[in-house]
Amino acid sequence: TLIDTMSLEEKVGQILFVRCVDDEQTDDLMSIKPGGILMFGRDFEGLTKDEVKEKIQSYQDKSDIPLIIGADEEGGTVVRVSSNPNLAPEKFKSPQEIYNEGGMDAVVENATEKSELLLSLGVNMNLAPVADVSTNPSDYMYDRSLGQNAEVTADFVSKTVTAMNNAGIMSVLKHFPGYGNNSDTHTGVAYDERPYETFVNSDFLPFQAGIDAGADMVLVSHNVVSCMDDQVPASISLPVHNILRNELGFDGVIITDDLVMEGVRQFAGDAEIAVRAVQAGNDMLCCTDFEVQVPAVIKAVETGEITEERLNESVLRILKMKI
Repeated sequence: TLIDTMSLEEKVGQILFVRCVDDEQTDDLMSIKPGGILMFGRDFEGLTKDEVKEKIQSYQDKSDIPLIIGADEEGGTVVRVSSNPNLAPEKFKSPQEIYNEGGMDAVVENATEKSELLLSLGVNMNLAPVADVSTNPSDYMYDRSLGQNAEVTADFVSKTVTAMNNAGIMSVLKHFPGYGNNSDTHTGVAYDERPYETFVNSDFLPFQAGIDAGADMVLVSHNVVSCMDDQVPASISLPVHNILRNELGFDGVIITDDLVMEGVRQFAGDAEIAVRAVQAGNDMLCCTDFEVQVPAVIKAVETGEITEERLNESVLRILKMKI
């Protein structure tokens, strides 16, 4: 019923998960009616709990459809909220460190504690858990992973998603199809030459466990995974998204990693990349350059490059998740 009342512009707005902006740009951001806002450390810096709550509530007050307010609070090297001493007594430790100290029970307790803190501020999505399997300390993703094999990582993901669901916060599995030993896609292109069997027997297991536990969202990496699609990054690859939907049975919201990252920008410009991301099967676009991407997607729907039916599928998934 809600979709039937929405304009094309409002539908395109819903598929955008936009990086938070400075206060003077807020009106520009809210004018596109985004589906969600992603907050970084700088957006919490120096603020008290009440100031954060007021800031987030001001965004919600400007939005007809409730916003996803997201943050990356993985623990360890990625802490957007607990890096502010006004909001938490200390930075959250990484799941790996907590697991090594207290086992899986401690990890679940920590996931609950993080969820409750975020929710108390108005943040209703944590971009966690990291479902990547990494056992080599020299891997780029090792410190952010559990540091254990696929089976233990799958148990961690399942229990973490369950704890987050019980707390009432939305969860995001990342970085599909599994980061492995790849290099940093923030700064360049990463080519993954591992065979498909490795993904089936290892990397997919934590994602499957998270999906089975009821994860709300899956984030797709910018790695070029040769055994699935050797032409483009996973984030804009139709075959990769088909695997996530058909092989792993995920019917929730699929989101790209940030489209401003170098690992994907080398394949298309900011306007084209947004269109290709929708065509590949993403429901939400994690984007910094929304001023360029909004008109590009609207134009693509108007010209038939993206059908309105395809857009409606994504908007429906997003609205269901929010409800």
